Amino acid sequence: MYAVIKTGGKQYRVAANDLLRVEKLAGESGDTVAFSEVLLVGDGDKVTVGAPLVDGATVAGELVEQTRARKIVVFKKRRRKAYRRTAGHRQELSVVRITEILTGGAKPKAAKKAAPEPAARTAKVPPTAAEAAAKEPAKAPAKPKKAAPKAPAKETAKETAKESTRAPAAEFKDDVKLIAGVGPALEKKLAAAGVTSLTQIAKFTKADIERVDAELNFKGRIERDDWISQAKKLIAGK
Repeated sequence: MYAVIKTGGKQYRVAANDLLRVEKLAGESGDTVAFSEVLLVGDGDKVTVGAPLVDGATVAGELVEQTRARKIVVFKKRRRKAYRRTAGHRQELSVVRITEILTGGAKPKAAKKAAPEPAARTAKVPPTAAEAAAKEPAKAPAKPKKAAPKAPAKETAKETAKESTRAPAAEFKDDVKLIAGVGPALEKKLAAAGVTSLTQIAKFTKADIERVDAELNFKGRIERDDWISQAKKLIAGK
């Protein structure tokens, strides 16, 4: 037995146990769906054609899943107008398994769903305070908890010493251009003066500052921009 149905503006030839992809229908997986627009019903040599629908005919199915079709790309262009538009679209579909073809006004069977448990079984009445006290066995007095042993003072001193002697951060990059205002041109001038790393700048003495200041005509720029503090912070990863 087969039938021709109409849904979503399209016609489909269906039979029992057929898997059909149609325009999206309302519902969830496991719901029963009915197609009332039946255009033709065939049973062996007997074919009934509707005018336009077959009276009393219905096709029932089970909603398997909600899905979407493959993406299509829509491209629009207008000649000599510099107009181009591209858009994508995925049509929403429902996958339906045909369960039966009904005639003579028969109605499809509703999907069987698990009935909820009676409220008397699920709801629990809380016991009264007297009943709870009677059920609970007598508890022994709780023992006082022992205080956790304190770490020796020597270990904490060692830890602080380790933190103070910690090496520079692993991601530290010793590049003088990290100093504010130092670019490639100034980097070359510093290299000519013997300054090639942040480590050197961090260890500058007053004599070093005066020497570099005089050679490069900085006019107090190193102290004004506080290069030494900048270099130390960069080395520490701050």
